[in-house]
Amino acid sequence: MPKKKGRLDFIRMKAEKEQVAWVTAYDFPTAQFAEAAEMDMILVGDSLGMCTLGYSGTIPVTMDECISHCQAVRRGAPNTFVIGDMPFGSYQINNSGAVANAVRFLKEAHMDAIKLEGGLRTAQALKSIADAGILAMGHIGLTPQSSGPLGGFKAQGLDPASARYVIEDAIAVQDAGAYALLIEAVPPELCAFIAAKLTIPVYSIGAGGPCDGQLLISSDMLGIFQSFTPKFVKVYAQVGKEITAAFREYVKDVHSGVFPDDEHSYHIRKGMEDEYLKMLKEYE
Repeated sequence: MPKKKGRLDFIRMKAEKEQVAWVTAYDFPTAQFAEAAEMDMILVGDSLGMCTLGYSGTIPVTMDECISHCQAVRRGAPNTFVIGDMPFGSYQINNSGAVANAVRFLKEAHMDAIKLEGGLRTAQALKSIADAGILAMGHIGLTPQSSGPLGGFKAQGLDPASARYVIEDAIAVQDAGAYALLIEAVPPELCAFIAAKLTIPVYSIGAGGPCDGQLLISSDMLGIFQSFTPKFVKVYAQVGKEITAAFREYVKDVHSGVFPDDEHSYHIRKGMEDEYLKMLKEYE
Protein backbone atom coordinates (compact mmCIF):
# COMPACT_ATOMS: atom_id res chain seq x y z
CA MET A 1 0.00 0.00 0.00
CA PRO A 2 1.52 3.36 -1.05
CA LYS A 3 2.13 6.03 1.56
CA LYS A 4 -0.91 8.22 2.23
CA LYS A 5 -0.62 11.56 0.45
CA GLY A 6 -0.95 14.90 2.24
CA ARG A 7 -1.07 18.62 1.45
CA LEU A 8 2.66 18.87 0.75
CA ASP A 9 2.44 15.99 -1.71
CA PHE A 10 -0.26 17.80 -3.66
CA ILE A 11 1.81 21.00 -3.73
CA ARG A 12 4.77 18.99 -5.02
CA MET A 13 2.61 17.30 -7.63
CA LYS A 14 1.48 20.70 -8.91
CA ALA A 15 5.06 21.92 -9.10
CA GLU A 16 6.15 18.79 -10.95
CA LYS A 17 3.06 18.85 -13.21
CA GLU A 18 1.94 15.47 -11.94
CA GLN A 19 -1.83 15.03 -12.24
CA VAL A 20 -3.99 14.10 -9.26
CA ALA A 21 -6.77 11.55 -9.82
CA TRP A 22 -9.67 11.47 -7.40
CA VAL A 23 -13.27 10.30 -7.23
CA THR A 24 -16.26 10.53 -4.96
CA ALA A 25 -17.19 7.67 -2.66
CA TYR A 26 -20.17 7.43 -0.33
CA ASP A 27 -19.84 3.99 1.24
CA PHE A 28 -17.40 1.43 2.61
CA PRO A 29 -17.05 -0.89 -0.42
CA THR A 30 -16.57 1.93 -2.95
CA ALA A 31 -13.92 3.46 -0.69
CA GLN A 32 -12.16 0.09 -0.53
CA PHE A 33 -12.13 -0.15 -4.33
CA ALA A 34 -10.78 3.40 -4.66
CA GLU A 35 -7.98 2.75 -2.20
CA ALA A 36 -7.10 -0.55 -3.88
CA ALA A 37 -6.83 1.38 -7.16
CA GLU A 38 -4.36 3.77 -5.46
CA MET A 39 -6.60 6.80 -5.88
CA ASP A 40 -4.80 10.00 -4.85
CA MET A 41 -7.81 11.46 -3.02
CA ILE A 42 -11.44 10.67 -2.26
CA LEU A 43 -14.27 13.17 -1.88
CA VAL A 44 -17.34 12.26 0.16
CA GLY A 45 -19.46 14.68 -1.83
CA ASP A 46 -22.86 16.03 -0.93
CA SER A 47 -23.79 14.50 -4.29
CA LEU A 48 -24.54 11.51 -2.05
CA GLY A 49 -27.96 13.13 -1.77
CA MET A 50 -28.76 12.21 -5.37
CA CYS A 51 -26.42 9.27 -5.94
CA THR A 52 -27.12 7.37 -2.70
CA LEU A 53 -30.13 8.81 -0.87
CA GLY A 54 -32.40 9.49 -3.84
CA TYR A 55 -32.93 13.21 -3.28
CA SER A 56 -33.65 15.42 -6.28
CA GLY A 57 -30.62 17.57 -5.44
CA THR A 58 -28.00 18.30 -2.81
CA ILE A 59 -29.94 20.87 -0.77
CA PRO A 60 -31.73 18.34 1.55
CA VAL A 61 -28.46 16.68 2.64
CA THR A 62 -27.78 17.16 6.36
CA MET A 63 -24.60 17.32 8.42
CA ASP A 64 -25.45 14.05 10.14
CA GLU A 65 -25.88 12.31 6.79
CA CYS A 66 -22.54 13.65 5.58
CA ILE A 67 -20.78 12.59 8.76
CA SER A 68 -22.24 9.08 8.60
CA HIS A 69 -21.12 8.56 5.00
CA CYS A 70 -17.70 10.06 5.74
CA GLN A 71 -17.25 7.59 8.58
CA ALA A 72 -18.07 4.69 6.27
CA VAL A 73 -15.63 5.92 3.63
CA ARG A 74 -12.87 6.42 6.17
CA ARG A 75 -13.33 2.83 7.36
CA GLY A 76 -13.02 1.66 3.76
CA ALA A 77 -10.03 3.85 2.88
CA PRO A 78 -7.90 4.35 6.00
CA ASN A 79 -4.77 5.10 3.96
CA THR A 80 -6.17 7.63 1.48
CA PHE A 81 -6.54 11.42 1.75
CA VAL A 82 -10.31 11.90 2.20
CA ILE A 83 -12.26 15.16 1.98
CA GLY A 84 -15.66 15.77 3.57
CA ASP A 85 -18.11 17.96 1.67
CA MET A 86 -19.92 20.56 3.79
CA PRO A 87 -23.65 20.49 2.96
CA PHE A 88 -25.91 23.45 2.32
CA GLY A 89 -26.65 25.34 5.55
CA SER A 90 -23.56 24.13 7.38
CA TYR A 91 -21.45 27.23 6.64
CA GLN A 92 -23.80 29.92 5.34
CA ILE A 93 -25.35 31.09 8.64
CA ASN A 94 -22.27 32.40 10.43
CA ASN A 95 -18.54 31.81 10.59
CA SER A 96 -18.50 30.23 14.04
CA GLY A 97 -21.10 27.71 12.91
CA ALA A 98 -19.02 26.99 9.81
CA VAL A 99 -15.97 26.24 11.95
CA ALA A 100 -17.97 24.07 14.35
CA ASN A 101 -19.34 21.99 11.48
CA ALA A 102 -15.92 21.71 9.85
CA VAL A 103 -14.52 20.45 13.16
CA ARG A 104 -17.13 17.67 13.17
CA PHE A 105 -15.70 16.27 9.94
CA LEU A 106 -12.29 15.91 11.58
CA LYS A 107 -13.30 14.79 15.08
CA GLU A 108 -16.19 12.46 14.22
CA ALA A 109 -15.30 11.22 10.74
CA HIS A 110 -11.49 11.60 10.73
CA MET A 111 -11.45 13.50 7.46
CA ASP A 112 -8.21 15.05 6.23
CA ALA A 113 -9.91 18.16 4.85
CA ILE A 114 -13.26 19.73 4.05
CA LYS A 115 -14.70 21.35 0.92
CA LEU A 116 -17.21 24.16 0.63
CA GLU A 117 -18.80 25.88 -2.34
CA GLY A 118 -18.47 29.51 -3.33
CA GLY A 119 -15.74 32.09 -3.84
CA LEU A 120 -16.27 35.68 -2.83
CA ARG A 121 -19.58 35.01 -1.10
CA THR A 122 -18.17 32.34 1.22
CA ALA A 123 -14.60 33.61 1.57
CA GLN A 124 -15.06 34.67 5.19
CA ALA A 125 -16.38 31.26 6.21
CA LEU A 126 -13.51 29.59 4.36
CA LYS A 127 -10.99 31.89 6.04
CA SER A 128 -12.44 31.15 9.48
CA ILE A 129 -12.15 27.41 8.86
CA ALA A 130 -8.59 27.71 7.54
CA ASP A 131 -7.62 29.95 10.46
CA ALA A 132 -8.86 27.21 12.80
CA GLY A 133 -6.16 24.93 11.39
CA ILE A 134 -8.42 22.90 9.12
CA LEU A 135 -7.47 22.17 5.52
CA ALA A 136 -10.23 23.70 3.41
CA MET A 137 -10.82 23.36 -0.34
CA GLY A 138 -12.88 25.88 -2.30
CA HIS A 139 -15.34 24.98 -5.07
CA ILE A 140 -16.31 27.48 -7.78
CA GLY A 141 -17.81 27.60 -11.28
CA LEU A 142 -20.97 25.51 -11.32
CA THR A 143 -21.79 25.16 -7.64
CA PRO A 144 -24.74 22.75 -7.24
CA GLN A 145 -25.86 24.11 -3.85
CA SER A 146 -26.46 27.52 -5.46
CA SER A 147 -27.44 26.39 -8.95
CA GLY A 148 -30.66 28.44 -8.79
CA PRO A 149 -28.98 31.86 -8.93
CA LEU A 150 -26.61 30.47 -11.59
CA GLY A 151 -29.55 29.61 -13.86
CA GLY A 152 -29.59 25.89 -13.12
CA PHE A 153 -27.02 23.16 -13.68
CA LYS A 154 -25.25 25.04 -16.47
CA ALA A 155 -21.63 25.58 -17.41
CA GLN A 156 -20.16 28.86 -16.17
CA GLY A 157 -17.58 31.32 -17.50
CA LEU A 158 -18.56 30.90 -21.14
CA ASP A 159 -18.29 34.63 -21.89
CA PRO A 160 -15.82 37.31 -20.71
CA ALA A 161 -18.14 38.85 -18.12
CA SER A 162 -19.00 35.57 -16.35
CA ALA A 163 -15.41 34.33 -16.70
CA ARG A 164 -14.28 37.41 -14.78
CA TYR A 165 -16.52 36.36 -11.86
CA VAL A 166 -14.95 32.88 -11.86
CA ILE A 167 -11.43 34.36 -11.79
CA GLU A 168 -12.32 36.69 -8.94
CA ASP A 169 -13.85 33.75 -7.03
CA ALA A 170 -10.66 31.75 -7.54
CA ILE A 171 -8.46 34.55 -6.22
CA ALA A 172 -10.77 35.00 -3.22
CA VAL A 173 -10.53 31.28 -2.38
CA GLN A 174 -6.72 31.37 -2.41
CA ASP A 175 -6.59 34.63 -0.43
CA ALA A 176 -8.90 33.10 2.19
CA GLY A 177 -6.33 30.40 2.93
CA ALA A 178 -7.68 27.39 1.03
CA TYR A 179 -5.15 24.65 0.36
CA ALA A 180 -6.72 23.76 -3.01
CA LEU A 181 -9.52 24.71 -5.42
CA LEU A 182 -12.06 22.67 -7.39
CA ILE A 183 -13.51 24.26 -10.54
CA GLU A 184 -16.66 22.78 -12.07
CA ALA A 185 -18.03 23.09 -15.60
CA VAL A 186 -16.06 25.98 -17.08
CA PRO A 187 -14.11 26.14 -20.38
CA PRO A 188 -10.66 24.49 -20.35
CA GLU A 189 -9.04 27.79 -21.31
CA LEU A 190 -10.40 29.45 -18.15
CA CYS A 191 -9.41 26.54 -15.92
CA ALA A 192 -5.90 26.52 -17.39
CA PHE A 193 -5.54 30.27 -16.79
CA ILE A 194 -6.61 29.95 -13.16
CA ALA A 195 -4.39 26.91 -12.53
CA ALA A 196 -1.39 28.85 -13.85
CA LYS A 197 -2.26 31.99 -11.90
CA LEU A 198 -2.81 30.40 -8.48
CA THR A 199 -0.09 28.87 -6.34
CA ILE A 200 -2.48 26.35 -4.75
CA PRO A 201 -3.50 23.17 -6.62
CA VAL A 202 -6.46 23.65 -8.97
CA TYR A 203 -8.59 20.64 -9.87
CA SER A 204 -11.23 20.11 -12.53
CA ILE A 205 -14.60 18.45 -12.61
CA GLY A 206 -15.83 19.07 -16.11
CA ALA A 207 -13.41 21.99 -16.57
CA GLY A 208 -10.97 20.36 -18.97
CA GLY A 209 -7.52 18.87 -18.68
CA PRO A 210 -5.09 21.78 -18.29
CA CYS A 211 -4.93 21.98 -14.49
CA ASP A 212 -3.56 19.95 -11.58
CA GLY A 213 -5.94 16.99 -11.50
CA GLN A 214 -9.35 15.53 -12.24
CA LEU A 215 -12.40 14.57 -10.17
CA LEU A 216 -15.33 12.43 -11.29
CA ILE A 217 -18.47 11.27 -9.51
CA SER A 218 -18.03 7.52 -9.04
CA SER A 219 -21.71 6.79 -9.66
CA ASP A 220 -21.45 8.55 -13.04
CA MET A 221 -18.20 7.00 -14.25
CA LEU A 222 -19.32 3.50 -13.21
CA GLY A 223 -22.72 3.75 -14.88
CA ILE A 224 -24.61 3.42 -11.60
CA PHE A 225 -26.52 6.73 -11.47
CA GLN A 226 -29.37 6.32 -13.94
CA SER A 227 -31.10 9.73 -14.03
CA PHE A 228 -28.59 11.52 -16.31
CA THR A 229 -24.91 11.58 -17.24
CA PRO A 230 -23.19 14.98 -17.47
CA LYS A 231 -21.44 15.82 -20.73
CA PHE A 232 -18.02 15.86 -19.09
CA VAL A 233 -18.24 12.32 -17.68
CA LYS A 234 -16.36 9.46 -19.28
CA VAL A 235 -18.19 6.25 -18.40
CA TYR A 236 -15.61 3.59 -17.57
CA ALA A 237 -18.03 0.76 -16.71
CA GLN A 238 -21.71 -0.16 -16.87
CA VAL A 239 -22.08 -1.48 -13.35
CA GLY A 240 -25.75 -0.53 -13.23
CA LYS A 241 -26.54 -2.77 -16.20
CA GLU A 242 -24.53 -5.60 -14.66
CA ILE A 243 -26.42 -5.30 -11.36
CA THR A 244 -29.80 -5.27 -13.11
CA ALA A 245 -28.86 -8.33 -15.16
CA ALA A 246 -27.70 -10.17 -12.03
CA PHE A 247 -30.93 -9.33 -10.20
CA ARG A 248 -33.00 -10.57 -13.17
CA GLU A 249 -31.08 -13.86 -13.19
CA TYR A 250 -31.65 -14.25 -9.46
CA VAL A 251 -35.40 -13.61 -9.80
CA LYS A 252 -35.55 -16.18 -12.60
CA ASP A 253 -33.70 -18.80 -10.52
CA VAL A 254 -35.90 -18.29 -7.47
CA HIS A 255 -39.15 -18.39 -9.46
CA SER A 256 -38.05 -21.57 -11.27
CA GLY A 257 -36.75 -23.29 -8.14
CA VAL A 258 -33.18 -23.50 -9.44
CA PHE A 259 -31.89 -21.54 -6.46
CA PRO A 260 -30.99 -22.49 -3.82
CA ASP A 261 -29.52 -25.83 -4.87
CA ASP A 262 -27.58 -28.42 -2.88
CA GLU A 263 -24.29 -26.57 -3.43
CA HIS A 264 -25.64 -23.45 -1.70
CA SER A 265 -27.22 -25.20 1.29
CA TYR A 266 -25.98 -26.26 4.74
CA HIS A 267 -26.31 -29.92 5.74
CA ILE A 268 -26.88 -31.90 8.92
CA ARG A 269 -23.66 -33.12 10.45
CA LYS A 270 -22.72 -36.54 9.12
CA GLY A 271 -23.70 -39.41 11.38
CA MET A 272 -26.45 -37.38 13.08
CA GLU A 273 -29.10 -37.64 10.35
CA ASP A 274 -31.30 -40.19 12.15
CA GLU A 275 -31.06 -38.40 15.48
CA TYR A 276 -31.86 -35.11 13.78
CA LEU A 277 -34.95 -36.46 12.03
CA LYS A 278 -36.10 -38.09 15.29
CA MET A 279 -35.86 -34.71 17.02
CA LEU A 280 -37.96 -33.08 14.30
CA LYS A 281 -40.69 -35.73 14.71
CA GLU A 282 -41.08 -34.65 18.34
CA TYR A 283 -42.57 -31.38 17.08
CA GLU A 284 -44.99 -32.86 14.56
